[in-house]
This record gives sequence, structure tokens and C-alpha cells, in this order.
Amino acid sequence: MTDYSDLLSNVRDYTETTSDVLTDAIINQFIISTEDKLRRTVDLTYYRRYDTATLTINNPFLPLPADWEATRYVQLIDGSNNRTFLIQKDISFMNEFAPNRTSTGAGTPKYYAVYDDDTHMLAPTPNAALTVELAYTYKPPVLSSTTTSNWVSQNAPNVLLYGCVLEALGYLKGPADMIQYYDKMYNQSVQALATYEMGRDRRDEFRDGVIRIPLESRNP
Repeated sequence: MTDYSDLLSNVRDYTETTSDVLTDAIINQFIISTEDKLRRTVDLTYYRRYDTATLTINNPFLPLPADWEATRYVQLIDGSNNRTFLIQKDISFMNEFAPNRTSTGAGTPKYYAVYDDDTHMLAPTPNAALTVELAYTYKPPVLSSTTTSNWVSQNAPNVLLYGCVLEALGYLKGPADMIQYYDKMYNQSVQALATYEMGRDRRDEFRDGVIRIPLESRNP
């Protein structure tokens, strides 16, 4: 576990520099870069969020949450709480399937598409004020002077440290062998985190069995 001030100190200690060389503002950029790389590499449960909204009749557009980054799925919920998955399509398909976006004659929505960074488009156009649930990946606040601790700093401090040191060495034009070393350490720590989060943490022991390491068996 680490916090923002600890990370600043550790990055400077590991690179043998001071705040005159690696200012808070510079290290902040290293933190942003490291957390962005991690978010795009490992599907952490921490990045998952859910949001519900009420559809507007005659309006095919669904505004996205401000912290939305990628959609995992969209479900329509009717008045009896029955859930139906919407099928993802391209905008070109949507325009052909429902060329009149104000017409609700085709029934309830069956499809959704990413319209832009702020909006999804549904087709057919909603004919009732149904509830929709959006499961999505969100972009959480990165570690900073105002967010002094987050999930990554608490649960994957080595990923954050090695990633920031690697960024710092690149910025300082450090020795190639040190850059190679911290690149290796960063990737190993990310792989360990991914193995746990995307493998062990989502594994049902009853259905999948206990994880076993194969042992060499010699013939007698």
C-alpha cells in the first residue's frame, strides 16, 4: 500500500533525483500514463460500473455517464423487471434498420451502437419510458494531491511504482539496462495482477477446480 506523497518520494529515491528535477507536476504525468496503461491492459473489477437511466419516448439517443470509457453490455428492463440484452451494432446498420429516428412503430429497442464519446444510439426508437442498465468500464480518478489514495495504490503499489520509475527513467534518459530492468519489473507486476484479477479472482473452484501446478513425474 502506498499513497501519493510516498509515491513521489519513492520515484525520486529510485531515480536518485530531487524535486528540482522531478517536480510534482512531472511525476503527475508519469502517474497518469501508468494508470492509463494499466486500465487498458488489465480488466480489473475495480473498473466496472453500472448505471441506470429512463429512456425518452421518440428519442433514440442514450446519454453516457461522464466517467464512461467503454461499454460492456446494455440491458433493457421492462415494467415486470424482465431483462433483455441489447445487441451491439454499427451506426451504419442502425441507420438502415431505423432510417426514421423519430418513428416508434417498430417496437422496443433491440440494438445499440456507440454514436460518439457521450452518446449511444438505440434502435428501434423507444416507444415507452423503459429502464435501461448500462454496464461499463469507467475511468477513475488517478492518484494525485487531491486523490491521495486509490485502488491501484492500495492493491497494486508495485505496478504504480515500477511504472512511474520506468516513465521517469525515460524522461531522464537513464541507462538502457535500468530502463530494461524496470520495464521487466513493471510487466511482471502487471502480469501477476492480471493473473489474479482475470483468472483466480473470477474462477469458481467448484466448477473449474482448484488451480494446480503440474509436477514432473519420472518413470520408475
